[in-house]
Formats: sequence, structure tokens, C-alpha cells
Amino acid sequence: MNRKKKINQTLKAKAKKANAKLHAANKSPYIAKADREQLAQAQLVIAPSASEADSVLSDSDAAHSPAL
Repeated sequence: MNRKKKINQTLKAKAKKANAKLHAANKSPYIAKADREQLAQAQLVIAPSASEADSVLSDSDAAHSPAL
């Protein structure tokens, strides 16, 4: 390899690494399978209570609406 090509190659490689380092934050962190299962179970516990609250709200809305 001649000197110019070698210099350009090393500069491009450094620029590529620097650019990759800047965009590393866009990648989401890895979540272990066990942690994902715990999060899913926690959301299942939260979801039914939220649906119960929605049904209570819809019942109270029906009580306050004028009769036709």
C-alpha cells in the first residue's frame, strides 16, 4: 500500500469508529429473559386493576347521564 492510501484508510477508520460511538446511545439496553418475564407479570397485575377502574368510571358516567 502506498503512503497516501494507508493514511486515508486509518483516518476513515478513526472517523467511522468515532461516528459509531456517537450513535451507540440509540440502541436499547439488553433486558434479560427473567427480567422481561417479571415486567410482563407486573403489567398483568396492573392491567386488570386499570380495567376495573375503567368499568367503574363507565358505570358512574352512565349514572350521571340524562335519561332519554
